[in-house]
Amino acid sequence: MTRMACSLLEGALVSAPFARSMRALSVDRARFPHCAIASAVVLLGAWLAWLFGAKVSVYEVSDVSRLETERAAHSIDALASGRIEVFDLTLNQEVEKGDVLVVLDSEAEERRLYEERTRLATLSPQIGALERVLSAYERSLADDRAATAVAVRGGKAKHDEAETSARLAREEALRAQKLQESGAISEAEAKRAAARADETRAAAEARALEADLESRALRTRESQGIARIEDLRRELATLEGSRSTSLAIIAELEHEIERRTIRAPVAGRVEDVAIRTAGAWVKEGEKLGVIVPSGALRVVAEFPPHTSVGRVRAGQTARVRLDGYPWTQYGAIGARVVSVASEPRQGRVRIELDVTAEPSGRIPLQHGMTGTTEIEVDAASPATLVLRATGQLLERPRTPEAKASLPTGGAS
Repeated sequence: MTRMACSLLEGALVSAPFARSMRALSVDRARFPHCAIASAVVLLGAWLAWLFGAKVSVYEVSDVSRLETERAAHSIDALASGRIEVFDLTLNQEVEKGDVLVVLDSEAEERRLYEERTRLATLSPQIGALERVLSAYERSLADDRAATAVAVRGGKAKHDEAETSARLAREEALRAQKLQESGAISEAEAKRAAARADETRAAAEARALEADLESRALRTRESQGIARIEDLRRELATLEGSRSTSLAIIAELEHEIERRTIRAPVAGRVEDVAIRTAGAWVKEGEKLGVIVPSGALRVVAEFPPHTSVGRVRAGQTARVRLDGYPWTQYGAIGARVVSVASEPRQGRVRIELDVTAEPSGRIPLQHGMTGTTEIEVDAASPATLVLRATGQLLERPRTPEAKASLPTGGAS
């Protein structure tokens, strides 16, 4: 009896705490669904607030980007084919505008230039002498023309004088004949008067012929002078044409020799050099190096038209991550859009940006560095971005296979 009572008492003592624990667990199980529902509502509200109220930056990205100087780099090209005599180009070399960098062999051109200059030197004295002879003939022709004019006037005056004398003698012979007929003078005197009239008439005709011959001789001399002057002028024109040809050949040869002397087009630093040595042969148009002028750096990026046209504008901010410098370690370069091309070129739109900040200060920015450019084009809520992505997905052109699977025929 005693042992059974002890067992009952011990069972009663153990069952009391167990019952309380079971009641506590029942209360906790009833409270847990309410807390879970409240937490879910709070999280859902926060997510909806973020989905519709938050602003997320929208970026357009181009992995075709590089740093360039504001002034375009200049390529050093061979302007003619030839053998290199002097090659004074090294990487990172500082040059000034007009410095001689490469000299090509121009021995053949210089030999021809010497020959043409010698030929020109002999032509100039010939032309000078011929010009003096021509000038003398022109003066002689002018004198002959003046003498001809004087001779013509003199012959006319003598002819007029002879005509006057002949007319007077004829009148005197007529008077003498009348006087002889009236018996005032003898027949002999009348005949003498008629003979004088015939003599003066013959003298007048002779004087006219003499004046005509003299005039013809002077005109013939004038014509010969004109012909000689024309010959001299043709000869002079030939010599002057030869001189002009020589001058043109000399100018062309000098230009050709100058083309074989390659000078620095701008002041700057040599960033690229072809491996060439004296004696090597180069072809016309072959690239020998690149000179990058000093100046501020800018970012040049190329974007597809559908992501940039109408979306990227001057003043928008951007960031550039350079290849070879992990952005997680060095950060990104700040930039700002300054110009956007209006026409695509080879399927890309050129966009230029100014460098505004280099956060780490450990990147040695140089012309030619490549990277990725991200331009902030918009700020929208996540819900807007989801709807935009859905619309773009639905508007995406169908593939040829999908188009082939569509049913044909009219709409029902």
